Amino acid sequence: MDRPVFPTLRIFADRLEARGAFAEAQAAWLRPDPALVARLDAALAAANVGVVAHFYMDPELQGVLTACTWPHIHISDSLVMADRAVAMAEAGVSTICVLGVDFMSENVRAMLDAAGHTDVGVYRVATDPIGCSLAEAAEARAYGAYLTEASETPNALHVIYINTSLRTKAKAQHLVPTLTCTSSNVVQSVLQAFAQVPDLTLFFGPDTYMGGNLRSMFERYAQLPDAEIAALHPAHNRASLRRVLAGLRIFEQGTCIVHHLFGRDVVQLVRDHYSDAFISAHLEVPGEMFALAAELVPEGRGVVGSTSNILSFINARIDETTGKEPIAFVLGTEAGMITPIVRDVQAKLAKQGTGGSVDIVFPVSGEAIAQTDDLGLGIVPGVAGGEGCSTAGGCATCPFMKMNRLDRLFDVIGLVKTGASVSADLQAFAPQSYPEQIGGQTVAQLGSQPIIAMREFGRTGQLPASLITDVMSR
Repeated sequence: MDRPVFPTLRIFADRLEARGAFAEAQAAWLRPDPALVARLDAALAAANVGVVAHFYMDPELQGVLTACTWPHIHISDSLVMADRAVAMAEAGVSTICVLGVDFMSENVRAMLDAAGHTDVGVYRVATDPIGCSLAEAAEARAYGAYLTEASETPNALHVIYINTSLRTKAKAQHLVPTLTCTSSNVVQSVLQAFAQVPDLTLFFGPDTYMGGNLRSMFERYAQLPDAEIAALHPAHNRASLRRVLAGLRIFEQGTCIVHHLFGRDVVQLVRDHYSDAFISAHLEVPGEMFALAAELVPEGRGVVGSTSNILSFINARIDETTGKEPIAFVLGTEAGMITPIVRDVQAKLAKQGTGGSVDIVFPVSGEAIAQTDDLGLGIVPGVAGGEGCSTAGGCATCPFMKMNRLDRLFDVIGLVKTGASVSADLQAFAPQSYPEQIGGQTVAQLGSQPIIAMREFGRTGQLPASLITDVMSR
């Protein structure tokens, strides 16, 4: 092993060892102050507040939340956040705090309303907008032109990544039949759409890297024997996958500023120095990192997919490994994933009782190094002036997600506890509302339809009949 080139967190059953400033910053909050945990537990219970948070939250937040005993706390990828918020409302929680970017709180609000829980409050923990470069790409004029092209194409379906605003989903639905997807279900969503409409033209957006990675996956699948393709989806074979590739359209101008940094130079370092490691890659990363992980999938050393897929892969590999020699995983996604990884890995190592350890490697871009004017300190880890870097020391963290702060969560809980649900102070934390109408429907009504269609697909394995009728009638 040639170690370490990148910051690395070594996980033991009972301790952590950080190598490199970036890893030290991630580890700092993984053992939260018990007094702080007790304070948050008591505050949530007293105000009857549930919390849904994304995996990309800072370890400062995730560490405390994970240690709490209040049952109405859930940390996941964006697919599950709204579902768990509805479950919390059904269990009697009166308010939901959403720790994520703005489209996540909008989705939670819309799904609660659709489920009849209009009386349950939903609040962010920042008064300023919490943006997302990918969501903003879908609001650009270029995406509007892309949707117009889709609206003029026969048998067209628009599959939109969930990381977009409710207004974007509503505008899209008004123009062309639209289905929301996540990184967890996008492959099956696309395959099912072509199974139900063989002469489909599918417009995917706004994530350009994810679209390119989907095309790459389908190209590889199309080389497999028909029996192996049928195991991926029973309605498909080599011929049908060629139709999928012919009918797939990809938006070319949308990226996540964090995943964008897992490019060629970083991947070459991984190839050179981590040839024995397991490699993970989120579907949003550039083709180089995706290709590296994908080429290792057949031998069980790589995983491509969502944050949940990556976590499941790490857990499965640990279950198969015994002994004291460290095993390494290169984390090809946002560094906030380290909190659930540490939680799961330590539990597994403790159960094994072999004294083994696991290395989590952060393939932080060289752009995380900033030049200074100090002659005695020429370079420092940290913000290099470009988006995607954080003061934690690297470019594997989302600066927008980091707008969610623990002190602000306490502020919102305190305002909720006072019962001032209509106060200006509390309403400053409410999700964006969209009073305008599009085609005679509110943005919430229209923008919820692609999400509800995705939920039905998740339950039944079929795209809704009404959606297919709309596609085939155009």
